[in-house]
Amino acid sequence: MKFHSVGENHLYVKAYKNGIKTVCRDVVVYIMKDKHASLLMKAHPKKEKVNRIGITVTKKIGGAVVRTRARRVIREAYRLTEKEYDVKKGYIIIFVARNSVTNAKSSDVKEQLTNALTSRGLIARSTPEKRDGQQQ
Repeated sequence: MKFHSVGENHLYVKAYKNGIKTVCRDVVVYIMKDKHASLLMKAHPKKEKVNRIGITVTKKIGGAVVRTRARRVIREAYRLTEKEYDVKKGYIIIFVARNSVTNAKSSDVKEQLTNALTSRGLIARSTPEKRDGQQQ
């Protein structure tokens, strides 16, 4: 699954200032409503709203290899969360890696992201559901 990424620095700054912040053990999650979601929906092949994702990993975490692994773990954890739960669309979500993410597995980070998104109302139900609407 291809994610729509946040490329503009001003969106990161707005999310840090105005977004809702949730701190987890391995990541910090900033959530902000996307004002351009309707424009992106028109450009989307299926005409659906999408979430734009940004991942920040500082040099304090480690070298390039460690930072890339942290990005991969966070990206995979979000992909698994989005696959398992019905995540609301039309938001900008920024993930900031913390030092402990270097030793974490994507399943651990997935649980943290699920809790963070549920507490902020982006996951409507606490029970997992498949994409075709059938319960597991």
